[in-house]
Amino acid sequence: MDLKEKIKQRADALYSDVVGYRRHLHQNPELSFHEEQTSAFVSERLTALGIKHQKGVAGFGVVGIIEGKNPESKIRALRADMDALPINEVNDVSYKSKHIGVMHACGHDAHTASLLGAAQILNELKSEWNGTIKLLFQPAEEKLPGGASLMIKEGVLKNPDVQFMHGQHVMPQIPAGKVGFRSGLYMASTDELYVTVNGKGGHGAMPHLNIDPVLIASHIIVALQQVVSRTANPIIPSVLSFGKVIANGATNVIPNEVYLEGTFRTLDEKWRGEAHLRMKQMAEDMAKAMGGTCDFEIRKGYPFLYNDETLTAINKKLAQDYLGDENVIDLDIWMAAEDFAYYSQVVPSCFYRLGTRNEARGIDSSVHTPTFDIEEEALKVGVGLMAWIAVN
Repeated sequence: MDLKEKIKQRADALYSDVVGYRRHLHQNPELSFHEEQTSAFVSERLTALGIKHQKGVAGFGVVGIIEGKNPESKIRALRADMDALPINEVNDVSYKSKHIGVMHACGHDAHTASLLGAAQILNELKSEWNGTIKLLFQPAEEKLPGGASLMIKEGVLKNPDVQFMHGQHVMPQIPAGKVGFRSGLYMASTDELYVTVNGKGGHGAMPHLNIDPVLIASHIIVALQQVVSRTANPIIPSVLSFGKVIANGATNVIPNEVYLEGTFRTLDEKWRGEAHLRMKQMAEDMAKAMGGTCDFEIRKGYPFLYNDETLTAINKKLAQDYLGDENVIDLDIWMAAEDFAYYSQVVPSCFYRLGTRNEARGIDSSVHTPTFDIEEEALKVGVGLMAWIAVN
């Protein structure tokens, strides 16, 4: 039996265990930078498998290491994120979150469970592959500054030096059993915008005596869209969205200030910096021209995610070999963001998508929603393909 078939057999055999891992994690989600019990669970499993590892990396990160034959010949790393989201789950399932207001709504439970399964296979078969594989169980993907950046600072890509990075992420738009790849630019940078518009509040019936921050903020929101529609080069994808507006007045009360929160995303670092300056200047000038002031704070977030062309081509071919050509699809650019991007800025990396959709069972909700779930059959692919890519 060749190595690929051995991996497939083991992925099938471990399926119920991996489902158990995923359900345990799903029931016990922890927010970014608070993954204490999740980290302990990962450590317990690695200890049971006899896999050397370090705890407490970048907070609650865990880094394991498996050495095959000729351990110095090639060094690669597999990454899974562990944190959950501040969302209240509404799914009626036996493994529903036990923590009100906290939910694995982005599939990180599946990522962690898949990597634990892959780790077991890789450890069992370590006499049949060359090199060294690092296992990065990463905290805090969902919150700035991102656990990936902190793990890199703590040296997880060193000693031994990682030559290739691999990561997978669930995607409910893709049917279970399939995976997706994109070479080159894939995901956007992300910056958080925090804006306070100050005016002079008063009675709504006497606007001439006030400086209306609601009106000023409205003009700022509309005007800033010009940064994308009229200032950005049309060939550079850019997104500017405001999702939070607080004007705490009343029907006849103009407040003193309005608070805004938004996000800016793009795929070009030079334009990213220019856009920051333009947005801040435009907002401040507009507020001043209308008699108010504007405090425009930009918290710079994750960089864009770049999939190394050569590595991605190899991984896509391996996926076709493992799953069949019909189960491997090409992906478009996606304007969501991922802190895996930090790894991609340092070492050749490949971040691919694991299909988890099953419309027949009603499993089709998007990530970051209270009804998100996965078709757990996808875990067989999540475990097996990650192990197959790693050994090659």
